[in-house]
Formats: sequence, structure tokens, C-alpha cells
Amino acid sequence: MHSDEHDQSRRKLIQGAAATLAAGMVLPAFAQSNRSENAPQSTPDPMRAPKTIYPQPPFDKQSQPWPGLARDMEPQPDHGETSYQGSNRLAGRKALITGGDSGIGRAAAIAFAREGADVAIGYLPDEEPDAQAVVELIRKAGRKAVALPGDIRDEAFCHELVKRAVEELGGLDILVNNAGRQNSEQSILDITTEQFDWTLKTNLYALFWITKAAVPHMPAGSSIINTSSVTSYDPPVNLLDYSMTKAGIANFSKGLAKQLIGKGIRVNAVAPGPFWTPLQVSGGQTMEKLKTFGSDTPLGRPGQPAEIAPLYVLLASTEASYVTGQVYGASGGNGNP
Repeated sequence: MHSDEHDQSRRKLIQGAAATLAAGMVLPAFAQSNRSENAPQSTPDPMRAPKTIYPQPPFDKQSQPWPGLARDMEPQPDHGETSYQGSNRLAGRKALITGGDSGIGRAAAIAFAREGADVAIGYLPDEEPDAQAVVELIRKAGRKAVALPGDIRDEAFCHELVKRAVEELGGLDILVNNAGRQNSEQSILDITTEQFDWTLKTNLYALFWITKAAVPHMPAGSSIINTSSVTSYDPPVNLLDYSMTKAGIANFSKGLAKQLIGKGIRVNAVAPGPFWTPLQVSGGQTMEKLKTFGSDTPLGRPGQPAEIAPLYVLLASTEASYVTGQVYGASGGNGNP
């Protein structure tokens, strides 16, 4: 090659490399600009002492007829309505949450929607005001909301619940069995057969019926999350039948996880400690216990539903792909599970 041809080829090579380098610098900047415009914006919460960021006891005595409404509690629970910010961790997913009108189920529904999931919620007809508030929040997040009122003590309704969720969501890949019945009685002698049956049908039978109906619809990569309780490990004197069912839920979750992992479905449980939900004001606690609710934890207060929602998001997401058969606690420092 002649000298002038060599110089010309060398100049073209350098010019090409410079153009490539420039494009490499411009494209990431353009992509970053697009992300900043289209991606969910996230502003970190300021650091605060966990003991004092939410209301602490003593609380005012208050009572509601079963099943209770979050809107009528004082103080009102925080479900993440104004605080939870998503980042597309559940984009395109389809979730069914029982007890999704209030409490922990409501917090999970809000979080799932803001993480990109379409959400169906099951609830009792008496809880319609709370349920409609959740439906509105899901839709404001840009996701599909499906409201499914009914009594899960009825096996036929449990099958209908799953069927309608699958039809209206276009599938199902997250199931959260969260609805629960809790009634305070100081002695086994005070628990009637009707009360016992009510608790077991709501907390255990429905869990079995709904899960059995849902599994055939759930593809590999799906997640089932059951709500157990710290009472599984440390049952209080006034929640004998409730604690028994919550221990059963933890055991059921561990056993089912072994069955379903071959299908690619993960099963886990969350065991909350004292959380400020309608369960507590509609017969779940005595008025005296309600006044000091959560004070026996190291944090000195009850948890707010917004504080536990991230656990449900984690267990539903593919980030937890190696997590199955586990029970996650959030008990304010009491150490169980």
C-alpha cells in the first residue's frame, strides 16, 4: 500500500472510531433521558426513628361490628395510599388477594398495582366502602381492578372467586390468601362451636379451597403467599382458635411449597405481629388490650399495613426466585419466626 493510501485509510479508521465513541456517549444519555421521563419516579423517604414514625399507644377505645372498616378507625391505618412508590417489579402480573379491602391485603393490593400488576380483591359485602376505595387506588395506578365480594366460608364461592379473577384478569400468577377471622375469648369454655367453625372455615378451609382452585391456572414462575401470624409461635391467651389456624397456615405453606415447586410455583407465608387493622377493633381484641395494642413489642407500637407490603412484593417478584417454603416475620422486634 502506498503511503498516501495508508494515511487515508488511517484517517477513515480514526474518524469511524470517533463517531462510534460519540454515539456511545450520546445513546446512553438519550436512554437515560427517556427513562427519566417514562419510568416511575422514586424519592427516598427521609430517615426516621422506627419507634416514632407512626402512632403509638395508648389508643382510644373503639369498637365496630364485624368485619369492621378501616375508614372508621382512629387513627386510620396507613396502607401506603400516599407513600408507596413502585418501580415495575411486578409489571404485567395478575394477582388475586383475599381480604384486599383493608389491612394487610389492602396494602398489598396498592403496592402490587403500583409495581405494575393488575389486581382482583376478594372481600365481604359489608366491606364495600373500603373495597371501592382500593379499586379507585388500583385504577389510579393505571392498572385493572376487579372487585369480587362474597363469603369465602362457602366452597362454591371460593371456586367462583378464582374463576372470575382468572377470566377478568386474563390469567393468574400471584395468589395472596390473606382474609382472616379473629375473635377474642379468654377461655376455651367461651368459644362456641359456631365461632370455632367460623374461624376455621375462614382461615383454613377457604385457604385450601381457593388454592386448590387457583393452582391449575398458575404458570411456572407464579407465587402463592399466605398470611400466617406471630401467634403461630407465641399464642396469646385470648386467641386460641385463631392461633391454631395461623400455625396451620405456616405448616400448609411449607408442605405445599414442596408439592408445587415441580410446577415452578413458589409458596411462602408472612407472619405479622401486631398490625393496626379492622381485625383488632371488630372483636379481635378486648377494649383494654386495644388501648395498649403493640406496646409489648420492642418497637412499642403496632405495625402499619404499609410497613409490611414490601414483603409481599418481594415474595411475589422474580427477585425471590430461590425463596420457597419460608415464613417471613414482621413482628416489631419480638423475634418470631
